[in-house]
Amino acid sequence: MVAANGSLPNENIILGANPQVEQYVILGELTGRKIASLQLIIGDNAIIRSGTVIYLGTRIGNDLRTGHNVVIREENIIGDNLQIWSNSVIDYGCRIGNRVKIHCNCYVAQFTIIEDDAFLAPGVIIANDMFPGPMYPDAPLLGPTIKRGAQIGCNCTLRPGVTIGEYSLIGAGSVVTRDIPPHSLAYGNPARVVKKTPEVIKRE
Repeated sequence: MVAANGSLPNENIILGANPQVEQYVILGELTGRKIASLQLIIGDNAIIRSGTVIYLGTRIGNDLRTGHNVVIREENIIGDNLQIWSNSVIDYGCRIGNRVKIHCNCYVAQFTIIEDDAFLAPGVIIANDMFPGPMYPDAPLLGPTIKRGAQIGCNCTLRPGVTIGEYSLIGAGSVVTRDIPPHSLAYGNPARVVKKTPEVIKRE
């Protein structure tokens, strides 16, 4: 774990060159789950702001940027240039590509896949459990897949197992209950495709 002065107290935390670690960050939080790797590996040029907690057993590429009070759980494999803003959570077992942006107050459930250049606006909730509660304890968890360049609007909910196609755009407040094809604009509850988007959605 990282102390208030940013020191690294054990060899299981591998932090790349030129890190900026603010006070009250915890790197190397322990988990009660048995996992294959007990190392936390973070690449070069990370900026990790106060209140962030990152668990052992996760690998993150270069140029990580966190807001305040971010939580990144164990067994995640995350590419370069992740930007994750304040009060967002990435649960365990996710696969996240390069140049992904996750805005404030988002929850990314276990086993979610987010491909390169995807964007999650504030308040996005990603679910993975079709049968929550005690009645079906052995039901599998099905994380959604967000394909390359897809953009998810504010306060959207993604149901377990859905796929958002490449460069698709989901309108604010939508509930996605079925797969969305590539290059589509969809919105509503449940979200429905209303038109096609351009071949590439460009963001400044």
